[in-house]
Amino acid sequence: MAETHHEHSEPPPGQVAAPDANEGASSAAAHAHDMHHQHPSGAAAGGSHDAHAGHSVAMFRDKFWISLLLMIPTLFWGHMLQRTLGYRAPAFPGSTYLPAVFGIAVFFYGGSPFLRGAVRELRDRMPGMMTLISLAISVAFVFSIAVTLGYQGTPLWDELSTLVVIMILGHWIEMRSIAQAQGALHELAKLLPAQAMLVTGDAAIENVPLSTLEEGDIVLVTPGAAIPADGVVREGASTVNESMLTGESRPVVKKKGDKVIAASVNGNGSLRVEVTGTGDRTALAGITRLVAQAQSSRSRAQALADRAAFILTVVAIGSAIATLVVWLALGATWAFAIERVVTVLVIACPHALGLAIPLVIAISTTLGARNGLLVRNRRGLEEARRLDTVVFDKTGTLTRGEFRVVELVTDGTLTEMDALSLSAGVERDSEHMIARGIVESARERGAQIPTVKDFRALPGRGAEGCLDGRVVAVGGPALLAEAGARLSPALAEAAGRARGRSQATVYLLVDGGVRAMFAIADEVREESREAVQRLHDQRVRVVMLTGDARAVASDVAKNLGIDTVFADVLPEQKVDKIEELKRQGERVAMVGDGVNDAPALVSADVGIAIGAGTEVAVQAGDVVLIRSDPRDVSRLIALSRASYRKMLQNLWWAAGYNVVAIPLAAGVLQPWGIVLNPAAGAVLMSLSTIIVAANAQLLRRTSL
Repeated sequence: MAETHHEHSEPPPGQVAAPDANEGASSAAAHAHDMHHQHPSGAAAGGSHDAHAGHSVAMFRDKFWISLLLMIPTLFWGHMLQRTLGYRAPAFPGSTYLPAVFGIAVFFYGGSPFLRGAVRELRDRMPGMMTLISLAISVAFVFSIAVTLGYQGTPLWDELSTLVVIMILGHWIEMRSIAQAQGALHELAKLLPAQAMLVTGDAAIENVPLSTLEEGDIVLVTPGAAIPADGVVREGASTVNESMLTGESRPVVKKKGDKVIAASVNGNGSLRVEVTGTGDRTALAGITRLVAQAQSSRSRAQALADRAAFILTVVAIGSAIATLVVWLALGATWAFAIERVVTVLVIACPHALGLAIPLVIAISTTLGARNGLLVRNRRGLEEARRLDTVVFDKTGTLTRGEFRVVELVTDGTLTEMDALSLSAGVERDSEHMIARGIVESARERGAQIPTVKDFRALPGRGAEGCLDGRVVAVGGPALLAEAGARLSPALAEAAGRARGRSQATVYLLVDGGVRAMFAIADEVREESREAVQRLHDQRVRVVMLTGDARAVASDVAKNLGIDTVFADVLPEQKVDKIEELKRQGERVAMVGDGVNDAPALVSADVGIAIGAGTEVAVQAGDVVLIRSDPRDVSRLIALSRASYRKMLQNLWWAAGYNVVAIPLAAGVLQPWGIVLNPAAGAVLMSLSTIIVAANAQLLRRTSL
């Protein structure tokens, strides 16, 4: 294949499509689906402790229904319901012990998750929600046993059973909320088809299990089918819906040589795809793995909630002891005092506080992934709300990292489309970056690319060929000098503008006359101008950091409306520029895609890696932009701000609820006839949890 040679600027950086996964899609999704949120009891010195370790939605569902059945006879033969409704339960030998028998069953069966959780918390020296619940039901259990065995007073079997059932229901609802928040992640694993259509050596088609595919296999993807593995199109053309992975709503055109992603859906055309990644090594696996990691990672807000919950636990236990002492000192019965203690312990459970942050984390991380934002580090998402400055690398970030025709001027004898068509015809078989830029520009603008005859490379100058009896040549200034060709005033002026912007100039000669001038440069992304405007609307300063010459950088910055430009920056100096901005008191995000951007990504307060960039940059970033769309930076900031608002709202509600609830449970309104029993306390505590969960779900409505 012939290759032309032009005078041009540096080549675009190498690019790697998607981050490799270290875990399979199904295993990563399963991990995220089964992962349960960390309750306030989990704040350990070196990490976190999961209050729901070993628990599942199904377990709490089963325990709820069975405990509910056991509770019915407890209530029917117990004192509370008979006194309230004014009926008398049937009496028979041993009937007085029925509330105790069924109450004990509810305590040990329904209460076992709380008792085991309390043991773990106390072993880790971090008492929390499980400790409070266990104390409440254990105090009620011991007192009721004592009364049943002859101690004077009224047993609390009714209250104990009701309390356990309501607590189980609250945990079931809570864990369903978490599971639903992470369900979108789990659903990603289901997008892969069960089988693939393998093209065998004799061109036959064989349906094979997905697990048998290997790199290098050719698979047929029929219209409407899901693509079974990451790969490269070898034959055919179609549109592919990648919205479930990248958030891009428009179908993406795929042709020979283009990369495709496993689980994306093929459009109307048939594709033959060479497999490049299966199982653990697909983009889907990488996305599910990183989202799972982000959902399980801890943030500053979570640490604050954990500390607040620990303090609340200590306050609740102290309040319960004080309540017991005060009521006994005032002459109340042991039964009344114990009931107050149990109510205080129940109503003060930091359940809502424990759910306030994890549920927002689960929803925001999944919402981000659905909008092309892959959060690798939760703190990166949390810090994004505070950003003052966003620093963009130029090549491959604000620009495509690929050469394109950015200006085309003719001498008037040809139309721009004809000039582009003739030039692309000469350059179509070249692999040179300048030549590829001309050819791709012609294709994108819909120009017909003719086939030239007698093609000849002109080393160091360009290339030429024959078309319809005319000699057509394409090349740089050296070609003009060799041909002794002169530029028209319009072409000379255009060439001067291009040189002033440090852009490469390429000329089209037909039969020795210069007919057109092309300014070739790294093309600015169409989305970049809007990206800068959105950041300005969010009151964020935009800086461009590049190793390009100042003339090139200034032209791009002026075109996009960028505030500040750092040009002629060597790779090792990028970190210095980031640190310089931070010393000025700025909260800085760095957006980049290259290997030389990795140190700056790590140094910035928030590192944002372009998803199509190198693996090193992707691994260095706190957040990965799957679509390589710079507009997603403003979406990240919007998501961060919305998530933080929800966290604050939930924390204020959870904390404020307890300020009112604990005194009420202790009985401060008893002189006015207002007294809460343990079951009512459990209902109020559960309602608080439901309110927090519902408020977190509203985050899904956030417009990014």
